[in-house]
Amino acid sequence: MLQVEQLHQYYGSSHTLRGISLSVSKGECLALLGRNGVGKTTLLKCLMGVLPVSEGQVSFDGRDITRLAPHVRAARGMAYVPQGRDIFARLSVEENLLMGMAVKKGSQAGRIDEQVFELFPVLKEMLQRRGGDLSGGQQQQLAIARALLAEPKLIIFDEPTEGIQPSVIKDIGRVIALLKQRGDMAILLCEQYFDFARELADQFVVLSRGSVVASGNAAQMDGDDVRRHLAV
Repeated sequence: MLQVEQLHQYYGSSHTLRGISLSVSKGECLALLGRNGVGKTTLLKCLMGVLPVSEGQVSFDGRDITRLAPHVRAARGMAYVPQGRDIFARLSVEENLLMGMAVKKGSQAGRIDEQVFELFPVLKEMLQRRGGDLSGGQQQQLAIARALLAEPKLIIFDEPTEGIQPSVIKDIGRVIALLKQRGDMAILLCEQYFDFARELADQFVVLSRGSVVASGNAAQMDGDDVRRHLAV
């Protein structure tokens, strides 16, 4: 579903991403791991078209999307749950959810799928509350639900557990596991915490200083070796 080949990116003269290659298939979860500042979020923004790619190629569902605008990628089936959630604080929960359906056409763009409320029951209780009045964990659930309403082929999570209380982390893990079990989308999970990712991922890619330093499937990844690259 997603294939990245020898991707390079620069901030001015700083070489931030150095020949990144990875792939994730439909029905699979790929965990992108690394400590803060190694280039994880930069890579995700390149995949979504928010930042330009200097060299290399990004392919999605068999097509080259390296130079496509973010809204075109979203319309083709890519969804992004950004770090920090980026919900619309002044809009209601319902309005935030409807914004996630902007890629749909006609009457479909105005109907919220009840399956979202099965995954996140708390959102149905808070439809008329402003997004900015929700707790951090509730905002994270809202951001994930908003992305899912676009019915993506690929969903990208940028550190969904950051700053979230343990009970909500369990809920997020449960939802990602259910999405993986459904088998109708690819999942790219960017995380700092190996234990959370290990429960969900089929494949791992570990970044350090903008480069891939380890990769493989769950059976091949040594926990102690991965944690060495995640420790501060």
